[in-house]
Amino acid sequence: MQRMVIDSNEMTALGEYDLLVIGGGINGTGVARDAAGRGLSVILCEKGDLGEGTSSRSTKYVHGGLRYLEHREFGLVRKALIEREIILDIAPHLARPLRLILVHSSRHRPRWLMRLGLFVYDHLGGRKRIPSTEVIDLLTSVEGQAVRPEYSRGFAYWDVWVDDSRLVIANARDASLRGAQILRSTEVLSAHRRHELWEVTLRPERGQQDTVRARAIVNCAGPWVQTVLAQAEAISKKRIRLVKGSHIITRRWWKGDFGFVLQADDGRIIFVNPYFDDLALIGTTDIPFDGRPEDSEISLEETDYLISIVNEYFEVDLTRPSVITSYSGVRPLLDDDGTRSASTVTRDYQLELDADGNNAPFLSVFGGKLTTYRKLAEEVMAKLRPHFPNMPGPWTQSSPLLGGEIGDGGFENWLAEFQKEFPWLPDRLAQHYGRNYGSEARLILEGADSLSALGLHFGSHFFEREARWLFENEWARDATDILQRRTKHGLFLTSEQELKFEAWRLRHVGTENREVG
Repeated sequence: MQRMVIDSNEMTALGEYDLLVIGGGINGTGVARDAAGRGLSVILCEKGDLGEGTSSRSTKYVHGGLRYLEHREFGLVRKALIEREIILDIAPHLARPLRLILVHSSRHRPRWLMRLGLFVYDHLGGRKRIPSTEVIDLLTSVEGQAVRPEYSRGFAYWDVWVDDSRLVIANARDASLRGAQILRSTEVLSAHRRHELWEVTLRPERGQQDTVRARAIVNCAGPWVQTVLAQAEAISKKRIRLVKGSHIITRRWWKGDFGFVLQADDGRIIFVNPYFDDLALIGTTDIPFDGRPEDSEISLEETDYLISIVNEYFEVDLTRPSVITSYSGVRPLLDDDGTRSASTVTRDYQLELDADGNNAPFLSVFGGKLTTYRKLAEEVMAKLRPHFPNMPGPWTQSSPLLGGEIGDGGFENWLAEFQKEFPWLPDRLAQHYGRNYGSEARLILEGADSLSALGLHFGSHFFEREARWLFENEWARDATDILQRRTKHGLFLTSEQELKFEAWRLRHVGTENREVG
């Protein structure tokens, strides 16, 4: 396996690159992967951790956006539905179809309108692997057992569940192995044009400032896109609106591998998703946000809003103490006309290129959503093609992400073979490695022949072997990087077990050099 050593205390290997990508979320890592795969020299800078912002705080769906049909965004929905199928193909370990029960409420939308919308949803994006919509009698079906009897009808349709944080890491690792330099905890302080090159000042969290030169810059800073524009003195006519979306996690009150879609009085749609074995992930809100995106957190009003909608539809009595944990993310939505409400602002993206004559180009990404990140990266490269006329064409549509090379039999068949290869792995642990790392799970387990070979057991499904992999290969630095983003072990470890892991980290990892591959 290829590896490259990064000294966390000193900037190394900086010089001149074809492309500097600012922002280590899903769009930034997607652009870095696409560009590196076309042979461009790429450096990506992220001021925090990869995927730390919006990209790890989604509803965990790759979906077309059923609600966007109401706003007649047919182009966005079609593009997203096509991408839904592609992501199933290139990341079969991270993405899987999930059945959703849309509970019909006659006071919100008429049944014929819901049926028409779902018919369009079924046929707009060239559906291949996703089953079609069904009408459900909630009074007699298993799916309706937890639903209040006044809601007697529903529709079963399918979307795709995805691990958003791991999708970011898979793109970053893929980009790195194709030659991209990935720098986390590295802030861009300023950027100045020097005719055909950008001269950019970087400040790592630890170490001295340094300068890198690039022929082009792509600004994928998400909620910070306008901050980066100001630092670069780049020209832009576009603006974003910051919208906070919050989620809560509770114990699950229904049985079955399906989720629910609920209509709220304010016109929003709320998703209630199965999360691991016995948890429920509920969200999201849409609240205008004014502040530092990194400071966002759920409010009591948002918590009560989500709880009240769940209690309205289900035979359950959630309260604030029912919430195990929560998270909030700030989404940078394109401010298209300044008059639409937060929940109706488009989730589509626009690309703006600042390139005057032979001067070095500066391309900014405004808006966007998790589902369309790969297509966005393709369109970024298309806009930059005049500046790199010899680079190859698009390639990511049919190339599996790192970990996604599982063959033609599908994930379940691959997992069965994986379990035969490691028969000593308990089923749930094998599922964990398979779903998080796909074909790379074999690299993590290389040479292991028993649970004891995985090293110290921190609790739940978390062993030392996996922790070392994350520190050495996935840019992790602290417990939060691992327990909340690269894995969700933090949901299942006790406070004592987390302290045990932190003590191990300080002894064996600390702030020493680490390998990243």
